[in-house]
Amino acid sequence: MIKIRQFGALAAVGFALSSLAQLAAADTLPPPQNVVSLSATATLDVPQDWLTVVFNTTREGADASVVQGQLKQLLETALNEARKAAKPGQVEVRTGGFSLQPRYAPKGGIAAWQGSTEMIVEGRDTQAIAQLTSRVPGLTISRVGFSLSREARQKVEGEVTAQAIEQFRARATTVSRQFGFTGYTVREVNVGTDSPGGGPVAMLRVQASRTMSDEVALPTEAGKASVNATVNGSVQMLK
Repeated sequence: MIKIRQFGALAAVGFALSSLAQLAAADTLPPPQNVVSLSATATLDVPQDWLTVVFNTTREGADASVVQGQLKQLLETALNEARKAAKPGQVEVRTGGFSLQPRYAPKGGIAAWQGSTEMIVEGRDTQAIAQLTSRVPGLTISRVGFSLSREARQKVEGEVTAQAIEQFRARATTVSRQFGFTGYTVREVNVGTDSPGGGPVAMLRVQASRTMSDEVALPTEAGKASVNATVNGSVQMLK
């Protein structure tokens, strides 16, 4: 048993020394030759297909529970009306922020309570959402914005990524030939996508004092979002 243990220890030491020797040899290898770094970017502008409308209302009073009760009632009434038009993926309804906080008097103490609540309606059926805005009671429109739906973004990302990869390959071929080489192999590559302007942050603020009950359907016009794909990496040029 003692001899077996000694042999195992010697083998472990030998393996460690071999690994260190390989690392030392790797450090002394010359840097790779005929390697060039490249990048390529492709962009697609696509219509935004997702409409988001944010409704809100505020209330103020001396009693916090009364203000809270008023906001809850207004929100529930608005939700009941909005749910009539709800369709998964087409018209989606959800609650937004709900806050209640004190307003202090100049000399100290609570002068009143201020509260606000939000309801958010969003989806692909922009016509149904626009018509719904004229039927929501008690709440007013605070923000409106278009963006890309998740499905549309995923579809476009596949297309624009393919374009960026093709541009990277064409650029690698051109650069290799310009340097007098006949071809190349890819050493490493990174692919990334982004869609600036595609998020729901770009909102149109609507005058809060106007109630939509006196209006026709909200006029809407979708813009376009830019989806970008970037491919960068390095290639080994070949003779």
